[in-house]
Amino acid sequence: MKKEFLEIGKFVGTHGVRGMVRIQPWSDDGAFLTQFKKFYLENGKTKIEMSKIAPHGNVVIAQVKGVDTIEDAEKLREKVLYIKRDDARLPEGRYFISEIIGSQVFDADTNALLGTLADVSPTGANDVWHIKNGDKEYLVPAIPDVIVSVDINTDTVVIRPLKGIFDDED
Repeated sequence: MKKEFLEIGKFVGTHGVRGMVRIQPWSDDGAFLTQFKKFYLENGKTKIEMSKIAPHGNVVIAQVKGVDTIEDAEKLREKVLYIKRDDARLPEGRYFISEIIGSQVFDADTNALLGTLADVSPTGANDVWHIKNGDKEYLVPAIPDVIVSVDINTDTVVIRPLKGIFDDED
């Protein structure tokens, strides 16, 4: 589902003594966050701006405007950082994981409802989608041979499952 605000990371600590913060990015690449200056806290209720932001290893280092001391920076620790979805520029066919969670998953060949996309686990090589149907959970690799289409506007995903995932085939 396309949302107005998206979780993009979390403040995980301070950096230095002048109020800089470390952010754990929830994206494929921390550099993605550098395209934004305006961020939000509390699911969009509070707007904050960054005067500096840069990837630094597996985190992003940022200076929040108005946060000039380590004590002020410490108050942000563990808070979730949001962006406005309309501010994000993604290539065609790309989406945020949070936009597909809750989507109905259909079989491309039979049009049968397979379940609901409940979670996504990154594994390194590819993501694994957790599809729930009642009390059963199926793990599906998110690879081009399996994922046929994703529509965040209608909350639907169409897949061509590998043999044996949803049935007892060998």
